[in-house]
Order: sequence, then structure tokens, then C-alpha cells
Amino acid sequence: MDMQQNPCVSVIIPTYNREHLLGRAISSVLSQTYTDFEIIVVDDNSSDNTQDIIKSFKDKRLRYVRHEVNKGNAAARNTGIKLARGDFIAFQDSDDEWFPGKLEKQIGIFKDAPEEVGVVYTGFWRIQGNKKIYLPSRVRKKNGDIHTEILRNPFIGTPSAMVKKICFEKAGIFDERIHHYVDWELWIRISQFFHFKCIDEPMLISYYTPGSLSSPRHQDDLYVSLHLILEKHFTAFNNDRESLSRHYYRIGRALYLKGDVKEGKRYFLKAMKIFPFNAGLVMDTLFSICGFKIKRI
Repeated sequence: MDMQQNPCVSVIIPTYNREHLLGRAISSVLSQTYTDFEIIVVDDNSSDNTQDIIKSFKDKRLRYVRHEVNKGNAAARNTGIKLARGDFIAFQDSDDEWFPGKLEKQIGIFKDAPEEVGVVYTGFWRIQGNKKIYLPSRVRKKNGDIHTEILRNPFIGTPSAMVKKICFEKAGIFDERIHHYVDWELWIRISQFFHFKCIDEPMLISYYTPGSLSSPRHQDDLYVSLHLILEKHFTAFNNDRESLSRHYYRIGRALYLKGDVKEGKRYFLKAMKIFPFNAGLVMDTLFSICGFKIKRI
């Protein structure tokens, strides 16, 4: 790639204290069969040797920026979006690994896709301990106008997505008030204006690790995030009873798991009243009423 010209794709990697994993993530991007890209690593004020890991790579496509204070994952991604020179933006997490053909396949889809397609995302493997799960699964509609489907189910992994930069100009960037499901909230907004296209095959590995950016560890933050999402998109949720029921269910679980059992039960019952056909909701509601423990999210 001629560095005097803007790259086609900007790959944004937010990171915080991931020196032991960051090199693998960067290497998986540099190993792509499609080469017209830049990498923007946004260091969210790490206290480890992240800078040394960056210096070990000699590729001119790699850019590095560091926050002076820790701002969170959403802010780190937003910093990358603002610095991006490409017409397409892809996201990689510092603890994940892309397969070599990912960018090439996504760019190929965009070249043949109609103008209204704003996001091309792929399937991926989620690795947690000894478990290996393919996602997205049990999704009714993966292509086209997926607004209702994405309201019901947060099934798109951020590292799997390539997004036209114009989507951010139309729908906005990540909401930095939201600490969990921040990517889901962005997809809800983008899906109001653009269509999505799915490459339904695994093109990356997402490692579920303790303390990773994708692991919801704090139920208080989870509850606050879910409530913010409900406030921002209540009209859309309210227009689809299944979506609203599922969201009340998520809030109920977050409340129950942070110790507010009474309020959690209230949200479970609200969810059942609206749409009583969710097997998981029915089971958790019965468990909570009977005093049994609910598994963590």
C-alpha cells in the first residue's frame, strides 16, 4: 500500500493491558490476503508493555495512539474511527484472531452489494475454556433489513464486522456511556438506515477470557447499560412485543444477579406478560419465584 494514498480499510484495535495477547491479534490482521489497509491500535492508557509489543512490528501500515487516561472500550474505538483514513472500517479486539481471508471476502461482498448495504459481518468461533461455539446461531434473518432481528438478539460480534464509514456519519459512533452491549446499541442505530450482509462462515476466533472487553463482569454496569439502551430505543422495542419482552428479560437477569431479586422478578413478570413464549424466560421466572439460583449471564 502506498502510504501517500488513503487505504481502503482502516482496522481499529482497542487495547488495555493485553501485552500477552495483542501480538497475536495484530499478526492475524497483517496476515490478511487483502493488503490495502491500515491498523490503528488505540492504547487505552495501559500500564503494561503494550508499547513494546507495538514497536516489535516494523510494518508501516501500523499506527499507534495512546490515551492519556483510561476512557473505556467505546472511547478507544471512537478515537480510532476519528483517525481512520479508509472508506471502510473493521474492528479487531486485542484478544481475538482473524482468519487470513476475512477482509478479502468482506471487500468482495461490498463490491457487488447494493448501495444500501452498510455492514458486512461474518460468522465466528467463540472459544470459552473447552467449549467451541459457532455464532451467530438461531437467528431468523441475517441479511437485508435486520432492524427487528437485531433488536431481539445481539448476534453480531464487533470483530466480525466491516462498516462503511458513512454509516457513522449517518448513525453516530459508539455511545461512551454504555459499558456493555455498546456494539449492539450501535448496530441498532445503523440498522435503521442501512442493510446488513452476512458471510455465514467462521472468519475469526473470539476468545472469551477473564477481564476481556467482551466479558460482562459487573452486573451493576450491565443493568445500567441495558437501561440506557431501553431509554434510547424504547419506541423501537415497543413496536415489537418480542423485542421488548426479551429486553425486560435481560434487565431482570441483571437485577437478579446483582442481588436485587424483588426487582428482577418484577421485570421477569413484565416480560412474560408481554410475550410469554420464551422458554428461558419462563424457566428463570419460575426459578426466581421458587427461590432457586439463576445461572450467570
